[in-house]
Order: sequence, then structure tokens, then C-alpha cells
Amino acid sequence: MTSHDTWNHRQAPEFVEGVDLAGWPVEATDGTVGKVDKHSAELDSSYLVVDTGVWVFGKEVLIPAGTITRIELDEQRIYVGLTRVQIENAPEFDRQLHLGDPAYHHGLSTHYGPGGTTA
Repeated sequence: MTSHDTWNHRQAPEFVEGVDLAGWPVEATDGTVGKVDKHSAELDSSYLVVDTGVWVFGKEVLIPAGTITRIELDEQRIYVGLTRVQIENAPEFDRQLHLGDPAYHHGLSTHYGPGGTTA
């Protein structure tokens, strides 16, 4: 997955532009990680801000839209091709500092991309 692909929704029939994903549960490959707090569908900068709740002590994480593998409209549930460990160990996210920050986005592309860190 290239950096460009990481920050764009995959062309999937279940993605419907304009659908508000806020509040939808997010499922990693090995379990639930939280609920969407904010969603952006901007070209080359699409992401989910996920509130992990008590799972990681109320931490918010930024997940690039390119990691979404499936969106179930009927269930209102989002599936990502990431593990809970990858999400838990993502670089610290601060909404005020990191939204729209190219350096932070690059760090996440490296973390979540092929050969990315998981520990």
C-alpha cells in the first residue's frame, strides 16, 4: 500500500460518500477497537478518528481510510485490516496537533503500512 493509498478509501461498492460514520463500531482483524468519533473523506487525507473507550484507557487513534477493508451499512460497522496491537501501538494522537499534519500522517503510513511497526 502506498502512502497515497493509505489516505484514500478503497474503491469498494459498500463505501457511500456522504454517509456519516460517527458512532459506528470499528472492528480490527482480532476484535473491536472502539467507535468512530470523526470521519474525513477528503482526497488524499481520508481517515477515521476512533475513540478506543476503556480498551486503551480512552485513547483516540487516527486510522487511515485505506486500511478499511469493509463497511457494513446494514450493521453500521466498519472493518479495518489492522490488528488491535497495531492500533494500540500507533503513534500518540493529539487532535489539536495532528489533524492535517503531513509529518504525523507519514509516521502513520509507516506504522500501518507494509513492514510497519507493531510493538
